[in-house]
Amino acid sequence: MSKNEKGGLNISVKSFITAIVVIFVLMVASYLLTIFVPAGEYARIADSEGNMIIDIEKGFSYTDGSIPFWKWLLSPILVLGASGNTTLIAVVAFLFVIGGIFTSLDRCGLMKYMLEKTVKRFGNVRYKLMAIIMLFFMAMGAMIGSFEECVPLVPIVVALAINLGWDALTGISMSLLAVGCGFASGVCNPFTVGVAQQLAGLPMFSGAWMRLFSFALIYVVLFLFTYMYAKKKEKPLSKTVTSDISAPDLKKDKALIYFVTILSIGILTVLSSGFITALQDYTMIIVAVMFLLAGIISTLVSGMSGKELGKTFFNGVVSILPAVVMILMASSIKYTLEEAHVLDTILHKAVGLAETLPGWSVILFIYLIVLVMNFFIPSGSAKAFMLIPLIVPMAQIFGISTQLCIVAFAFGDGFSNVFYPTNPALLISLGLADTSYGKWFRFSWKFQAINLVLTSAILLFGLAIGY
Repeated sequence: MSKNEKGGLNISVKSFITAIVVIFVLMVASYLLTIFVPAGEYARIADSEGNMIIDIEKGFSYTDGSIPFWKWLLSPILVLGASGNTTLIAVVAFLFVIGGIFTSLDRCGLMKYMLEKTVKRFGNVRYKLMAIIMLFFMAMGAMIGSFEECVPLVPIVVALAINLGWDALTGISMSLLAVGCGFASGVCNPFTVGVAQQLAGLPMFSGAWMRLFSFALIYVVLFLFTYMYAKKKEKPLSKTVTSDISAPDLKKDKALIYFVTILSIGILTVLSSGFITALQDYTMIIVAVMFLLAGIISTLVSGMSGKELGKTFFNGVVSILPAVVMILMASSIKYTLEEAHVLDTILHKAVGLAETLPGWSVILFIYLIVLVMNFFIPSGSAKAFMLIPLIVPMAQIFGISTQLCIVAFAFGDGFSNVFYPTNPALLISLGLADTSYGKWFRFSWKFQAINLVLTSAILLFGLAIGY
């Protein structure tokens, strides 16, 4: 984990420049698309809950549309004022809380003390701990649809992985990659499977056995992938690490109890959102507030003064500003394509191409469509409203069940969240872990390739058995 001179989280210059270059190239590519791809749009109607979905009967039509160069140039700023920007603003605010609190935890020594106690307790069984942590994160994604909400835990797991003798990539794999895989398996994910099934007219979370089967297979593959990498990188734990790291500190012990208790209440509240649907729109706010409370109370209990906490928190907010720049640039790609009305054109061409394919391959093509659209639209629920009214009827024409179509949608939406540089949670996590996107790409592409083959096989298996 990167540290600045005053302690706390900091995004390294190398990681920042790498991400900025990658995202800027994608911004240029999106602008070129607006020049060469004709504008068009699907007719849309409101469903029973007021959500705008595609009107299949009226279909697609070409229209006028373009984006001026100046508007593209200012798109990272203009995106803040665009329709539906509430989530983006929430993510930015969420990130400021993370930066401020982690810097404060580091300055008061509580982070170091917590890691030392954990390593002392679990150092001799570190791979069992790895398996448990990965299962926890995968379950958070699969059962309640947590993704961005897990970002505050990523730097903790990264620091823990380093203290256990591994490296930052191992820590990101144990946390963010695991939650992304769980999110994609979508066992009871309300934001992808839940929304998609409702739009398709299926009972919410029906047909869960196939998604549970997928969850188990993906967990085994992810653990083995991370385990083999960690084995290559592992360093032996010294006797000082495993037996006598530091003397007990009563103030810090008390502060840790407060921190863990308050944060656990927040996690349990988020977990309950799987049953209390009214909470589902507020999970990110809940995590941010509970994390803020946990950090403020625990740092004050550990002995830090209120004045020093305020100053340290502000330094943490400032140190996180590069991540905000990356997020705004990445979000501007979707803004550019929507302003020029070319996203619907791309989707229309993809649906037309499906008609030329053999029937058995259509389910894989649906998977591909969602993978491509996820590059531009990271939000799972937003993609569901956009795609489900199109891909479900297309699947039914070829005799593919709606349930299998939902699984393909969940797969296409989830796994690439931890691979595409347009996803804010990935950019935040890589920045906080002082890991460049290029380094993450070289590490994770092998798993993504293995997983693509595995999930494609699961979809073909589902097709063969008539799921």
